[in-house]
Amino acid sequence: MKRKIYDKLLGWKNTSKGDTALLIDGARRVGKSYIAEEFAKENYKSYILVDFNKVNDDVCTLFVNYLDDLDTLFMYLSSYYNTKLYKRESVIIFDEVQMFPKARAAIKYLVADGRYDYIETGSLMSIRKNVKDITIPSEERHIRMYPMDFEEFLWAMDNEMLMPVIRDCFEKKKPMGQMLHRKAMDYFRQYMIVGGMPQAVKKYIQTRDFEEVDITKRNILTLYREDIMKHSDGNELEIEAIFDEIPAQLSKHEKKFKLSDIKPTARMREYKQPFYWLDDAMIVNTCYNSSEPNIGLKMNMDRKTLKCYMADTGLLISHAFDENGIVSEEIYKKLLFDKLSVNSGMLMENIVAQMLTAAGHKLYFYSKSSREKAEDRMEIDFLIAKSKITNKHNISPIEVKSGDRYTLSSIKKFMNKYKEQTNIPYVLHTKDLKEENGITYLPLYMTMLL
Repeated sequence: MKRKIYDKLLGWKNTSKGDTALLIDGARRVGKSYIAEEFAKENYKSYILVDFNKVNDDVCTLFVNYLDDLDTLFMYLSSYYNTKLYKRESVIIFDEVQMFPKARAAIKYLVADGRYDYIETGSLMSIRKNVKDITIPSEERHIRMYPMDFEEFLWAMDNEMLMPVIRDCFEKKKPMGQMLHRKAMDYFRQYMIVGGMPQAVKKYIQTRDFEEVDITKRNILTLYREDIMKHSDGNELEIEAIFDEIPAQLSKHEKKFKLSDIKPTARMREYKQPFYWLDDAMIVNTCYNSSEPNIGLKMNMDRKTLKCYMADTGLLISHAFDENGIVSEEIYKKLLFDKLSVNSGMLMENIVAQMLTAAGHKLYFYSKSSREKAEDRMEIDFLIAKSKITNKHNISPIEVKSGDRYTLSSIKKFMNKYKEQTNIPYVLHTKDLKEENGITYLPLYMTMLL
């Protein structure tokens, strides 16, 4: 399946010319190993893939014993993998490099040697035990890989014509029209409920069977749970508690994560590391409250007030509807045809968080409570900044609406109170594009273009 990250790999190869290694960081089962190997096959004369998840100790010790004798190191690797290496025409892939951090530390010397290119793939790259006792090489270029975005999903569904039309309508701010909008929303709902994990998408394309897809997604969720138990370094119970609580927190009207729902005495200081672990594993997308919607949303970030979204909405569905161990075909079809009213807001907001993250945005929201002034009380789902900052009008408030009937009191209060800061206010909804009273209404599938 075609992935956009492939072009980034190609750009790295052409510009780096061996001066840096490339580290692909992403959640488990997001497609890192696959894309690295496909890229190696198509762009190098030969390649070696060292999978540290299953390689034996003999190979691991090579990176300890022979860093001062790289000729011998390469000779052993070439012999072990029965692959001839060619100067400047071969690449060595360190797959799941977090399993053997000393190989990551060795990148400094391997890049300096200059003979071959190096691609690393991994997850949990910043967790304390995965960087303990090693120096992070400055010769590493770091890119993140996310679940398939909506355009990649369309490609996988053998549709390369729809997204150019969506992009053109977005840029010209014109409606799609009833027929194309209905078609785009149909694809979008399929994308939302299948998700962007390549294995789930592949299963859907092969079978069109939602129960088969659900089994695939549950296997990924099981893998995440196993990772929590194996790699969380003493925070297993807290991380698992947050992970299990995500659907319940997102199903509420106000989606800020309430630690007291886990334990009445819970405080952020004891759960700060577990949230960080889930975020670093790229299992979740964390969204922080920005107390002042101005230039530098990060500078006004309140780390104690956050929303916690699943990184993949398809996984969220399997995680949320698990009473019988599997989500039935009936529930999936109700979601597909928008007949399941419960939790639709949760799913729509989660997919927007997912799409904004994949488009390169850090996630922020705005929440203000005031007993004195009603005009100060507001909840804005997301805030994004302009790519080019100017003296004013830099921040766009975003409201996500899942139904046909909704109010806009918060976004109107925001526009009135923060006139100087507000750029383009957006409402993301299930209907077609329109502009009205200073607000741009976009169909949900255009989120990735913001």
